[in-house]
Amino acid sequence: MLSVFRACVWFLVRLPLILLIFVTALVMSSCTMLGLNYASLETANKPVPKPQINVAAMLGDDAYRGQMMERFEAVLYGPWPEGLPVSWGESRLVDASLFGGKGRLEEIPVTIGQGDGASLFHLVVATPAAPGPHPVIISQTFSSNCAAFPGYPVTATDDTICDGSEMEGAFGFVATQIFGTYIAKVPLERFMDAGIAYASFYGSDFVPDRRAEARDVMANLGGPVAPTSTLMAWAYAYSAASQILETRADIDPDGTVLLGHSRFGKAALLAGVWDNRIDGVIAHQAGFAGASLSRSQTGEGLKRMGESYPHWLAPQARDWFDRVDELPVDQHQLLGLLAPTPVLLGNGRRDVWSDPNSSFRAAQAASSLYEAVGMTGLPDGGMKQDFDPDAGIAWWLRPGGHSVVSEDIDTFIAFVQAHFSDAGINQSAVQAAE
Repeated sequence: MLSVFRACVWFLVRLPLILLIFVTALVMSSCTMLGLNYASLETANKPVPKPQINVAAMLGDDAYRGQMMERFEAVLYGPWPEGLPVSWGESRLVDASLFGGKGRLEEIPVTIGQGDGASLFHLVVATPAAPGPHPVIISQTFSSNCAAFPGYPVTATDDTICDGSEMEGAFGFVATQIFGTYIAKVPLERFMDAGIAYASFYGSDFVPDRRAEARDVMANLGGPVAPTSTLMAWAYAYSAASQILETRADIDPDGTVLLGHSRFGKAALLAGVWDNRIDGVIAHQAGFAGASLSRSQTGEGLKRMGESYPHWLAPQARDWFDRVDELPVDQHQLLGLLAPTPVLLGNGRRDVWSDPNSSFRAAQAASSLYEAVGMTGLPDGGMKQDFDPDAGIAWWLRPGGHSVVSEDIDTFIAFVQAHFSDAGINQSAVQAAE
């Protein structure tokens, strides 16, 4: 008994040292992921993105563009689920006088698919009280509607009315300290003040972000073509939300902007390419399989991402993980396929995991397509350039890591107002890169 007591005392005395060693080892091995490094600002000494973009064919040859999209489907994303049924029910009024009369909040039940495998989610829509039609930001959130709209009686994942948020308490405090104030909560009042409608839903309510379930859910949706990657499925959900909102008189059908952070930034880019009704894309820290080059050896990398989240990509993508240099396509071409749709690429200097450096080089390569159609391409000035919301391919680099913070919201609003609103640019969005 005495020996057990002594062993416990020995362990407790040394516990702080053991924890310090463990944390140090964790930080040393994962400092890039934790945002303790800085992304390199040097681009001239990096490889030129390949394959080279064929500007004339990308802009003037529909067959060539179609072949390029088919290559992306074949190697990374799987098919766009063309013809997958979309239906929706009556709108339910949640708040008729949002923020003392600045707008109204509604909720629309949306079903994608048919039969027993059809998937239901709830699209929450906020519209300004000022006369419309208004440009609209459509977003997918990382947390449930309860966390995105705390305090409002919107519908939870289990189809009950929200009573509290999973972002309350210690968990929410830690999450927002790491991933930013707006990683879950939507800054609705700021959008209403800017004259911008806002709509969002919890992406995992449609197809869960869980490897054990995602592929079965996609396979059972019941359409003529099933998505085989969650990125393409979530992209289709963006498209479905756009289809619904363009029928409304208070929404500008020529002002639909998709907003996505991280994995949903990847999906927003795909929706912008495959659905020509989309008028603008904000891809914030989209990383690999998004705006960052698959051939890059910096940051998370396509292989690590695909092995950590295999459901994000189509099964055949695994065949390319160890030979990314042989890929027939890369992400600068995906950005090029967006042209002339305005796109904003948001980045954090400490978000090395998402590889802002190769994202910038991808944007540089795609810029020629925007310039060829008479738009402002990527402005000069390197990665630390001043943010230009009017640019066709706009670049935003701020201090900090993989997060959604107040400065990002200012930047998103400025971009939307510059391209789709007469309200004027929000001048508080100022470039402040480290």
